[in-house]
Amino acid sequence: MRSTILKRTSRWLGASALALLVGIGGVSTAFVMTGQAATAQVQNAAQITVPQAAQPQAGFADLVEAVKPAVVSILVEAEESPRNVQRRGGDFDFNFPDLPEGHPFHDFFDQFGGQGPRGGQESAPRHYMAAGSGFIISADGYIVTNNHVVEDATKVTVVFDDGTEKVAEIVGTDERTDLAVVKIDGADLPFVNFESDASRVGDWVVAVGNPFGLGGTVTVGVISGSGRNIGGSNYGDFLQIDAAVNTGNSGGPAFNTKGEVVGVNTAIYSPNGGNVGIAFAIPAATVKGIVAQLIDSGTVTRGYLGVGIQDVTRDIADGVGLADAKGAIVSNVAEDGPAGPAGVKSGDIITAVDGDKIDDALDLSRTIAGKAPDSTVELTVWRDGAETKVSVKLGKLNEEALAQAGQGQNPVPPAPLPSETSVGLSLVPNADGSGGLLIQDVKPDSAAAEKGLAVGDAILEVNNTPVNTLEEFEAALDAVKAEGRGTALVKASRDGNDRFIGLPLAAE
Repeated sequence: MRSTILKRTSRWLGASALALLVGIGGVSTAFVMTGQAATAQVQNAAQITVPQAAQPQAGFADLVEAVKPAVVSILVEAEESPRNVQRRGGDFDFNFPDLPEGHPFHDFFDQFGGQGPRGGQESAPRHYMAAGSGFIISADGYIVTNNHVVEDATKVTVVFDDGTEKVAEIVGTDERTDLAVVKIDGADLPFVNFESDASRVGDWVVAVGNPFGLGGTVTVGVISGSGRNIGGSNYGDFLQIDAAVNTGNSGGPAFNTKGEVVGVNTAIYSPNGGNVGIAFAIPAATVKGIVAQLIDSGTVTRGYLGVGIQDVTRDIADGVGLADAKGAIVSNVAEDGPAGPAGVKSGDIITAVDGDKIDDALDLSRTIAGKAPDSTVELTVWRDGAETKVSVKLGKLNEEALAQAGQGQNPVPPAPLPSETSVGLSLVPNADGSGGLLIQDVKPDSAAAEKGLAVGDAILEVNNTPVNTLEEFEAALDAVKAEGRGTALVKASRDGNDRFIGLPLAAE
């Protein structure tokens, strides 16, 4: 057989080309030889045997054969103004290189839900089609996909791996996690399950989906990272995978080697519109909870604490005497939210909820959102250098309540005759009498400038003490130094948004 193959190859490539190929393999006694001579050389070479232990593991064909019938393509008909399909902001997009106006590839790119090469130009509403992916999770036809795949749909068609098509209805969507559930009529349909044990970084993943309309496409990789927070997303606990994911894979599953769904492919990092080995999937643990609520009621309800929060930096931790830079600091408390009446105050650092440690502001947001409205949670709070407990009965999250929680004090235009402080800031009292000091100047080489304080910001508190005059500001700084700390916790406001800053103090 080998002789036959080489003879055919010699007739196709020519003797010289064949000699070069054989020479690369380690037989190079003649630069030009006939197909027959080359065959003799190969036959005389020692055969390499790979030890059993070193042989590669079996492929993923059996796994794919088992799960593929439950993975579907989602075809969407919609009417909307053309838009630049940037699903997650920044570099998380599906853009394509520029093409001449009128090029036929414009229609090719448009069918996948984006205007691609045309840039950000708006035009009159139009009817278009888009393609995504999904997977069946029950024998009676519930299907999981992304919200951004079906959010503008007037008609949703599900296409099976064998080409069968069925029209689906949208059961419910959740914009915050970018998940959706659609339903087709059926019985005894093939379906897949979510993972039973949490996946780990380094585990194999197999992505199956409909990239660029090429349904039933399989790519393989590993989980590259977890807990990823990507720009422009309201949800920040993505799995990062390196299996190739492209436009049209959205809503499709990523499987483990047991054939269980570990995540829903949602976004890619791409500076050029194509796959560069960084994709993001919503983990199964989140998907299960959201999908259950969508199937049950068509909507998702979340707990609401009623506070504005930010991460605890090392400087902030030093400013309040906290050993670890973990938790979420409360920048403001909504007037009608549940946290205020329960005793939560601005400047509190929430380090745990119901005994579970909180790493940062996003972790607290996810934890509270995962609690049921009207349930009571116990917050562990760091306040005035000591730990305390606060019980709060949660409300129900809605966008109006969320906006209220983020409201702060609005600074007014600076007043004249500022007074210079010991930390490189020039301050004036707030002219409208609402309290605080307005920044009129920041020394470029000061710690205040390094921490991002700028002209027009309002200083509201130092060390959780309100400051309305220069004397109060300096006295609060002196109190921090007297306590033996080199960093002051400063509460500032910009454009109505309050935040805390750990401001280093010069050693005396």
